Amino acid sequence: MKQILLTIGLLNLSGCTVQKSELRLALLIVFASSAIGFILVWGWRLRQMRKLNIAWSIPRPIEIVIGAVTDFFDTLGIGSFAPSTAFFRLGKLVPDELIPGTLNVGHTLGTITQALIFIQIVDVAPGTLLPMIVAAGGGAWLGTSIVGGLPRFHIRLGMGAAMLLAALIMLSSLLGLLPTGLDALELTGWRWWVGVVGNFALGLLMPLGIGLYAPCMIMVSLLGMSPLAAFPIMMGSCAFLMPISSLGFINNQKYQVSTALGIALGGVPAVLIAAYLVKSLPLDYVRWIVVLVVFGVALSLIWSAWTERFKSIHSGQKE
Repeated sequence: MKQILLTIGLLNLSGCTVQKSELRLALLIVFASSAIGFILVWGWRLRQMRKLNIAWSIPRPIEIVIGAVTDFFDTLGIGSFAPSTAFFRLGKLVPDELIPGTLNVGHTLGTITQALIFIQIVDVAPGTLLPMIVAAGGGAWLGTSIVGGLPRFHIRLGMGAAMLLAALIMLSSLLGLLPTGLDALELTGWRWWVGVVGNFALGLLMPLGIGLYAPCMIMVSLLGMSPLAAFPIMMGSCAFLMPISSLGFINNQKYQVSTALGIALGGVPAVLIAAYLVKSLPLDYVRWIVVLVVFGVALSLIWSAWTERFKSIHSGQKE
């Protein structure tokens, strides 16, 4: 933890010497390389599973459609984790304990695609963008080691609470109870540290299944930045941290292969369509639907967790 904060502090001191064009090129290279590396490692692990006679199936059409729909709206800033979880729960497609890993693994390539697009079209000061991205990655690295070993009760309870929080944030935004932000494209002084530490905390929660987009957009708005600045920050952060957390889930096989593959196959083309072809869309109606569904799924997860725990205690059996 101390090493992460020291590294981020050095980035703050040296960030002013980094040109935006240089940072943009470096990030594009890093993200493109991470996508290629992620595909190679994932493919190798799937091949190893076949050799070890560990069964996995090809994606079903519904899984590809879920990837396309959720990543399409994810590109527009709605987020993909909460809607995907809602689809998984409503369709009984993925066991609860495998949802965090499936979300991270499946949405990684779509998120990297988003980052490659928005890093180029939105200017954010290098001394703000780079440390926040690194902080999120550090949080994800720590969070994956914690989430991977949690039992189903804790995963259900944690995801339910996380989704409930995300729904409350989205609802507050829709009702105009949260600030819309100013027009700054960088953070300085105490706001810089709040933004970096906050992004570290959001990265820590990512492996649990809570999306970074909505909380990150609210956080930078509260700190006085333009909401537009949130796009390269949140997408760059996720593009950096998701391969890290996803490889952990891939290695311990705590995800559903077919669903993750389906999300990846459907998500990447949907991101390109959303980023380049969609000019305007009545998203408020979609956001209200998402909020209502997420509230329902969050309460369902919490109820399932406590019901299972009550039955376990009542029967005198341990999970």
